[in-house]
Amino acid sequence: MMATTASILDTRSTGKTEVKTDTETFIFRSKFPDIEIPNDQPLHTYCFEKLSEIADRPCLIDGSDSDRMYTFAETHFLCRKTAAGLKRLGVKRKDSIMVLLQNCPEFVFTFMAASMIGAVTTGANPHCTSNEIKKQLAASGARIIVTESKYVEKLPSEGVTIVVIDTGDIPAGCRRFSSEFIDAGGDFDVESEILINSDDPVALPFSSGTTGLPKGVVLTHKNLITSIAQQVDGENPNIHVKPNDVVICVLPLFHIFSLNSVLLCSIRSGCTVLLMKKFEITLFLELIQKHHVSIALVVPPLVLALMKNPKVENYDLSSIRMVHCGAAPLGKDLEITLRERLPQAIFGQGYGMTEAGPVLTMCPTFAKHPFPSKSGSCGTIVRNAEIKIIDPETTVSLRRNHPGEICIRGEEIMKGYLNDPEATARTIDADGWLHTGDIGYVDDDDDVFIVNRLKELIKVKGFQVPPAELESLLIGNPAISDAAVVAQKDEVAGEVPVAYVVRSERNGQDLTEDDVKGFISKQVVFYKRLHKVYFIASIPKSSSGKILRRKLQSKLTNNLDLG
Repeated sequence: MMATTASILDTRSTGKTEVKTDTETFIFRSKFPDIEIPNDQPLHTYCFEKLSEIADRPCLIDGSDSDRMYTFAETHFLCRKTAAGLKRLGVKRKDSIMVLLQNCPEFVFTFMAASMIGAVTTGANPHCTSNEIKKQLAASGARIIVTESKYVEKLPSEGVTIVVIDTGDIPAGCRRFSSEFIDAGGDFDVESEILINSDDPVALPFSSGTTGLPKGVVLTHKNLITSIAQQVDGENPNIHVKPNDVVICVLPLFHIFSLNSVLLCSIRSGCTVLLMKKFEITLFLELIQKHHVSIALVVPPLVLALMKNPKVENYDLSSIRMVHCGAAPLGKDLEITLRERLPQAIFGQGYGMTEAGPVLTMCPTFAKHPFPSKSGSCGTIVRNAEIKIIDPETTVSLRRNHPGEICIRGEEIMKGYLNDPEATARTIDADGWLHTGDIGYVDDDDDVFIVNRLKELIKVKGFQVPPAELESLLIGNPAISDAAVVAQKDEVAGEVPVAYVVRSERNGQDLTEDDVKGFISKQVVFYKRLHKVYFIASIPKSSSGKILRRKLQSKLTNNLDLG
């Protein structure tokens, strides 16, 4: 991937970390040597590769019913049973299914079953509105939905087969998960006639990328295997997982961070996954104490809850040996407080992007042979990948300590956006570099720091909020003639969306902030709701019509008049 005539600018005992090619490109690599990655096989085969050695170990524990535990052998068997059921329902290779569930064993069974028959899983947020779910359903082409009865009212009544995991009464027209998959006869032979190519899609999360509306991110078997291996395989894994580790899975599995770094990495490593449907501080603390949780992968709002809730003092959290924070940056003060509250644990941050499979960097404090972690750093680049930093205006490659747009190249990055070659070409260039839209730099010790963001995306508690989506809804209101949405800093959520609205001269004169907030809240999931509305005379735009978001954010930060 580098020119054969490249000259080494910086060589260390751990390998080449910075290379200058004939085209003046500075390429940064991991502190650790690359490893052999078996990414020419299906994802389920790779994840359960050590099944014969760990068959009797606990694999999944349902946090809502702690007596509901599955060994690795039982988990694999139930995945195969679910695969057989999906085949009976007519699901074929490359077909899409939707999983609309909170964290539960059935999510795992369904995802792995889809992998076994060569199908694609698109995980959807159960808290999304009916309109949001139907848009994802239409874009993905899914015709099978695995969900709970309480979410059925959000789904279309025709054109789909709905399978619910409930054990009690179920809505008319729905099928029961246990009847269709678990109790039904037959088993799926994972060595069957289905030919799965490593470049076949296996997961379809939705992301807004650097701009625009949510798009389906096509992640293949090769993409996810590469990303998992970068984190947990080889002599110097980024996450040094031990066989007796218990990993708490409280982050939603429909989010790629949880699906990849929590669930799939844990199954590959042979450790136990403790599933929580949602974050509740008391239950979270009880489960950590009861099951001796040793690894916690979290996001900043969860860290904030741990730091500020007095209940924490009543529980024994000494089993935690590793805390990894991702999905959004964690402030320095919170990081320091966390280290004080859990002095026995090693702590670090990571940086990822759905389109990158998703992990780009991780703090090397988790490694088998750890390096010190710098405060504020999101770690060093994972193995078997390359990063370059470019000037956003000139695209010229930059040296160390010079902030620019972060670009990554490797076999973990997405195949592309679903049915959107133009958006794919804007994100992945002709040389295979994925442009993240994030501004950062690599320092003299290979640590990566994020300092800004080019992309328009707003991150609320780690969840994506695309401004374009809210703007489209706002402009659909006849009382609004124009609108713009930008991020506002927030101590709890990290960022929250705020709107700038131009009232319609015809029928918008009486429009209030509560009117606008209510109009949006009815159409979107809770984390996309507007936190503030400013009424202004016009939206600042460039000569090409692009919204000048930085100008609006600057006025907001400095409390300048927006009228």
